[in-house]
Amino acid sequence: MQEKFSVINKTKAKLPCLPLLDIKKDILGKNYSLSLAFVDSEESRNINKKYRGKNKPTNILSFLLHKNEGEIVMCPQVIKREAKSFGKTFSQFLGFLVIHGMLHLKGMEHSSTMEKAEEKYDKKYFCRDRCGIVHDASRGRRISKRRKKS
Repeated sequence: MQEKFSVINKTKAKLPCLPLLDIKKDILGKNYSLSLAFVDSEESRNINKKYRGKNKPTNILSFLLHKNEGEIVMCPQVIKREAKSFGKTFSQFLGFLVIHGMLHLKGMEHSSTMEKAEEKYDKKYFCRDRCGIVHDASRGRRISKRRKKS
């Protein structure tokens, strides 16, 4: 199977630059076909109502289409609104939710095992450790960040 990966932005939102393909390959594998769609609140609400019976927009929905094929639908408006309550920026929360959705496509359910996997990938792709090291997956190495002297 040839690798397929597409990102569709059906909103006017400017999306942060994230290593989506690297995360996809890491979690789902090279041969997984994934579509990632960004939709507005109204479309998110319609999809959520149709598939989950909930008449409100949601941050993310994951749909397993076949064994090695899936789709993730995300709503930037909801993600921006919810990011602060999770103590994250829009970019950080969006990255976390991409990981969350891909783990669902991999077959994981909400559990401590899923939380550990989320933490592992979130740290690998987006977070700094205590030493000020940024894990730069796109370059395959770590970069030291200088700290401001106080």
